[in-house]
Amino acid sequence: MREIVLDTETTGFRQNDGDRIVEIGCVELVNHVATGNSYHQYINPERLMPEGAFKVHGLSSEFLADFPVFAKIMDQFIEFIGEETPLIIHNAEFDIGFLNAELKLLNKPMIPMSRSVDTVRMAREKFPGSPASLDALCRRFSIDNTGRTLHGALLDAQLLSEVYLELIGGRQPDFEMTSDQQRDNILASKPEHRKPRVFASSNIENAAHAEFLKKIINPIWIN
Repeated sequence: MREIVLDTETTGFRQNDGDRIVEIGCVELVNHVATGNSYHQYINPERLMPEGAFKVHGLSSEFLADFPVFAKIMDQFIEFIGEETPLIIHNAEFDIGFLNAELKLLNKPMIPMSRSVDTVRMAREKFPGSPASLDALCRRFSIDNTGRTLHGALLDAQLLSEVYLELIGGRQPDFEMTSDQQRDNILASKPEHRKPRVFASSNIENAAHAEFLKKIINPIWIN
């Protein structure tokens, strides 16, 4: 089963007021294991970066000016996430809302919310009343997030992939072993050969059994 862990950075919180996506990061999982395949792209939002947003992710207007606009990267992004692959997102309504706002500007099909798996909701259901931020969940599951001095889409997607695996029960100790590896290990192992077991009773056991039967009135078996 293929899943995509996805995160975005933006110029603000309100796509309907003109805020735009400035960074997308995605990590591919297959059968809940990171494949090493990822997608990362900075995007020119075609507007100035508000000071508040800059303090969150550190992406300035000058830095983003040399990167492509969303229309130029859209096809590659859509190809990576596929048409039906589940999207693992921390606060899915926010990221899906921004992605759909960008797609709407280009008259492209929207991404349905039904494709998303919201890890904020998962965390709140599993740990009611506890903080559900990405940093808080990293602390809860002892996931190293010391490199997260600023928000970054790819780094956050990588951290979220680890948090997601913990939320669904944690990685199994041998989870990264493929079925082919398991088969090879079994074939390479040397079976233990035991001597055939002898089930015939000894003369001493037969004599003890005969004496026991003498103590039973009308036994249903003799030998």
